[in-house]
Amino acid sequence: MKGVLLVNLGSPDSPTAKDVKPYLDEFLMDERVIDVPLLLRNLLVRGIILQTRPKRSAKAYARIWWEEGSPLIVISERFRDKLGQQLNLPVALGMRYGSMTIRKALEELQAKGVTEVLLVPLYPHYAMSSYETVVVKAMQVQEEHFPKMALTTLPAFYRNDDYIRVLAQSISDGLKDFDYDHVLFSYHGIPERHIRKSDPTKFHCKIDGRCCSINSVAHHTCYRHQCYDTTERVKKALGLPAEKVSSSFQSRLAGDPWLKPYTDFEFERLAKAGKTRLAVITPAFVADCLETLEEIAMEGEEQFHEAGGESYKHIPCLNDREDWVALMAKWVKEWETTGALPV
Repeated sequence: MKGVLLVNLGSPDSPTAKDVKPYLDEFLMDERVIDVPLLLRNLLVRGIILQTRPKRSAKAYARIWWEEGSPLIVISERFRDKLGQQLNLPVALGMRYGSMTIRKALEELQAKGVTEVLLVPLYPHYAMSSYETVVVKAMQVQEEHFPKMALTTLPAFYRNDDYIRVLAQSISDGLKDFDYDHVLFSYHGIPERHIRKSDPTKFHCKIDGRCCSINSVAHHTCYRHQCYDTTERVKKALGLPAEKVSSSFQSRLAGDPWLKPYTDFEFERLAKAGKTRLAVITPAFVADCLETLEEIAMEGEEQFHEAGGESYKHIPCLNDREDWVALMAKWVKEWETTGALPV
């Protein structure tokens, strides 16, 4: 029997420092998130970051927390339930970090008789700190606890024509009745070294402004290329003028070079350049979360207005849109009947 395992990032159980601390510990101690030797990672995370970050993060979570719980969890559960209604096979939801573990989700599927699982990392783009860590963790859990289960992974779908169509439609809906003069595609940031580490050729990815436009096998695992490619495809689908569109990267840690341009710097640059009516989308996420609801929708608007901007609109992620659910159902049904996966 076949089944589906959806996996997203995760969330603390509550917006309190008590619950945020173990969540951040698990997240930041992941060797694919902070990719330094264990001893140094332990010193950095547990000796420095976790001494102050949980309280600050808890305040941020409290700003966006819903009555039903964590927005990311609630949205993901809604998506799971809607997807299940369109399928004739079990659908489970797990998180890479936090109490909603991948193991619990696989146990749920196993109890329903599932022996073949389609693993769906809920990330459009490949990055070692998001897509890759989900796949690696799921495979580890499967091999250790569910050796008789077969696991197939949905590939990164950032350039899939149907996905671009759905994403473009959601952006078009968000832009209605908003007189924008610029659209900023803000993607989650990662250290530049992650790009080089993910390069199978070990020489193509130079992050020099040209390598992402030169065809290479490295693009299959190059987060930077995939983000810019998504922007270009959506821009083309919507007929957006080139001068009204740009891409940037948010969420970074001090001390290392991360992908540029930085989103917060772009808020100031665009406002001072006369782009006073800004729409912002976050296509690295399929569900709204702390990074979109607090960092972009709240802090971003404050930063843009402080820099002189007049109008600001954050366009929601795909969340549980009907067309997005229908597209995922289509992919699952194709896998169920033919074994085919989207390209």
